Amino acid sequence: MSSHTRDEVIVVGGGVIGLTTAVVLAERGRRVRVWTRDPLERTTSAVAGALWWPYRIEPIKAARGWALRSLDVYEELAGRPGETGVRLVEGVMGDTGPDETGSWTAGRLEGLRAATPEEYGGPVGLWARLPLVDMSTHLPWLRDRLGAAGGEVEERTVSALAEADAPVVVNCTGLGARELVPDASVRPVRGQLVVVENPGIHTWIVSKDAAGGIAHVFPHPGRLVLGGTSEEDAWSRSPDPAVAEAIVRRCAALRPEVAGARVLEHRVGLRPVRDAVRLEREPLPGGRVLVHNYGHGGAGVTVAWGCAEEAARLAASS
Repeated sequence: MSSHTRDEVIVVGGGVIGLTTAVVLAERGRRVRVWTRDPLERTTSAVAGALWWPYRIEPIKAARGWALRSLDVYEELAGRPGETGVRLVEGVMGDTGPDETGSWTAGRLEGLRAATPEEYGGPVGLWARLPLVDMSTHLPWLRDRLGAAGGEVEERTVSALAEADAPVVVNCTGLGARELVPDASVRPVRGQLVVVENPGIHTWIVSKDAAGGIAHVFPHPGRLVLGGTSEEDAWSRSPDPAVAEAIVRRCAALRPEVAGARVLEHRVGLRPVRDAVRLEREPLPGGRVLVHNYGHGGAGVTVAWGCAEEAARLAASS
């Protein structure tokens, strides 16, 4: 096998995990192709509200390490928000106190404090300044950065990972890994969002109501993303009007201005949840290598760069 051939990598999956992994590999000198079933704007990642915070991901200790590494990158990218889609935005993490984060942020997050009653009406909330990522800008930016490093994205439906014939294959298929690996432990947790015109809200908020319903309000350029839901093992990608009404109602209880905002769009995404992220190297016949990087739940954006660098290390010895 020539050295030229050994440099080839196929990344299967074109969401934020796949694209970020491809960027890291390409910028380390690999010849990278991304195979994606869906165009960027139709991936699960495109639906994400995309606040940096570990959510629905295990093992939490490893995830926090990946998240903090990703935070380093997002803070740098936030210097060019119009280009990268990343901004540092203040807001309230409801039902969370400063003492609940200190064990893992280790002073890494500046300005953490208890939210005031005016900022959050619940018993306890955490005021924080966190990366908020506009995926409609960030995903194309990742694709362009990959292209600048010599990589390319190809829309291609894969029915088996064996179709990828490169010396190194990286499996970033998310929920698709359920069939492609196959790995029945990967399952969907459905999230529904309502996108509305922004009536002038500049801070984000995440909370739960007394019945355990999720509410979050994320201000993105030109719009406000309202959520959400967390429905276990639900496969429907069709928005439910009754669920949408409930989302708006919960968010309006937190931010009354939301109540009359004009609805722009309804979105549904299926989070690829697993008991633990699978990030490991699997030797294949003939000296080829398969690196798995999937099962990130609702935290794909949060851990993308940390996981990408680890996946690249696993691929490096090939």
